[in-house]
Amino acid sequence: MQIWVDADACPTVIKEILYRAAGRLQIPLILVANKPLRTPPSSCIRAIRVGAGLDVADNTIVREMECGDLVITADIPLASEVIGQGGHALNPRGEFYSTDNIAERLAMRNFMDELRGTGVNTGGPAALSRKDRQAFANQLDRFLAVCK
Repeated sequence: MQIWVDADACPTVIKEILYRAAGRLQIPLILVANKPLRTPPSSCIRAIRVGAGLDVADNTIVREMECGDLVITADIPLASEVIGQGGHALNPRGEFYSTDNIAERLAMRNFMDELRGTGVNTGGPAALSRKDRQAFANQLDRFLAVCK
């Protein structure tokens, strides 16, 4: 099992939680982004820089991941593809996407996208809170405990 990170928009504090978990458990952690990333020196952490463009990082993750891998992303269409390939998807706020909830999340995302397209200001997501960070760390720990 490997952990993949859709790293362009992943908050730094979430990446730091992942660095510690990967080092502690010696689990391969791969960050994919279209900009340079600084990662701590570790044999189990690597960064893949992809070209600029819509969904280039997402497509790389989907192409390279394997069944059972964990993908960290807030990108709902990417999460849907990951689940469709037998992977697991966790967002930075600690919510697992699953076959039970992904269709609803996609429908809501598409609806909000349509609203924005008509000029409605839907606002953005709230800032990542301490509670969100704790929820992410707890979900990651539970998942990794089951996988190990």
